[in-house]
Amino acid sequence: MLFNSFSYLLFLPFVTIAFFLLPHRMRWLFLLLASCFFYMFFKPEYILILAFTIIIDYYAGILIASTDDKKRKKWFLIMSLFANISILAVFKYYNFINANITGLAAIMGFNVDIPLLRILLPIGLSFHTFQAMSYTIEVYRGNQTPERHFGIYSLYVMFFPQLVAGPIERPQNLLHQFHEPKEFDAYRIVSGVKLISWGLFKKLVIADRLAPMVDQVYNHPGDYHGLNVVLATLFFAEQIYCDFSGYSDIAIGSARVLGFNLMKNFRNPYLSKSVSEFWSRWHISLSTWFRDYLYIPLGGNRVRVPRWMMNLLITFLISGLWHGANWTFIIWGGLNGLFIVSEILMARWFKNIRVPAAVKHVLTLILICFTWLFFRANNLHDAGLLIKNMFSTQTEIAYSYLELVLAFFFIIGLEMIQYADEKYRAFSRVKALPYMARMFVYAVFLTLLLNFGIFNNSQFIYFQF
Repeated sequence: MLFNSFSYLLFLPFVTIAFFLLPHRMRWLFLLLASCFFYMFFKPEYILILAFTIIIDYYAGILIASTDDKKRKKWFLIMSLFANISILAVFKYYNFINANITGLAAIMGFNVDIPLLRILLPIGLSFHTFQAMSYTIEVYRGNQTPERHFGIYSLYVMFFPQLVAGPIERPQNLLHQFHEPKEFDAYRIVSGVKLISWGLFKKLVIADRLAPMVDQVYNHPGDYHGLNVVLATLFFAEQIYCDFSGYSDIAIGSARVLGFNLMKNFRNPYLSKSVSEFWSRWHISLSTWFRDYLYIPLGGNRVRVPRWMMNLLITFLISGLWHGANWTFIIWGGLNGLFIVSEILMARWFKNIRVPAAVKHVLTLILICFTWLFFRANNLHDAGLLIKNMFSTQTEIAYSYLELVLAFFFIIGLEMIQYADEKYRAFSRVKALPYMARMFVYAVFLTLLLNFGIFNNSQFIYFQF
């Protein structure tokens, strides 16, 4: 079920009303059934994959905690991780690995014919797999007691607001909330609805408006040059931010309506003054996942500088691969890693050089947009063609004047609002306005949403991951 669909507009109020009418002891079961219904809207049979991993990880957590033998603990953890990673490997990476083996064999003069799998990637597979893996890892580390209630653990993995595209929660933050009684709180519900509305605004008014403008260039890279490629890349940077952060806002707002707190996933990333700062603000739940479960176990920054740089590069390369089975994603991750390594080395070598903040902002935006080009390109050939065509002197613009005006109006407006909120707490100031002034602000916002929103039930970009 899509957050931006009429179905969800009916689903969330029904779930909320029924949830608070039910006694506490029945609520976990109702939420679990509602989450199953929500997920089965996409492809019903794929819920069996979720069921398989839930059973494996539930018993793995109990077995890990039930023994003091370190070797046995490690084997139970490996069993859990292997089950989760194997499912990812089959559904997400099998054809990618197959294509690369076949291509490499052909270069070496061998004819290797490995059959392809004709299956669709389950929606949100990488997200709920990583959330499940965090549970068994935290139990193994002793930071989380195993959940003995099978239904509650199932709900932890399947909780519908963040099931498909996060935030990727940790058991310490979310599991205990399913045991706690939730009281009806009108103020909290209003706050959640406002956040949902803000997420819908970013998705419908900005991301879905920019999507066809981006697709026009990126799906026909040989037909566009110069400023068209630059604009399409800039528009994609804003599209993917509004699309994904909009999803996160709706997810966090939906959970808040029901009384649950999910972690913040975005913090105005395009206000960053470095690529490393960008990654502390972008998809925070995934960035911290890789930090805690890959980067730090590799040694983090507690090792010699060459090894430290290698740890960063490995983390970002695997992060790129997590996003998709395509070399474009691996290069995207690798570039981000290289930029961060370069920043660290430059800071060590040129300690006394002071760069103006505005220059840092602009340079960071250019570097991030360049990496987004690889993220959006359909393949490496298209990426190379886009980079080549970007430096053409052709100046004819493919977009209409109205399209450009609306695009820049909403992009600049959004970034100004977010800057004002970070610098001057603009959203809190709106809440403190007199009633009539506050209602006027909300009316303007609702008018923009209804009149400029693209209501075509388009999927969210991160559903493919």
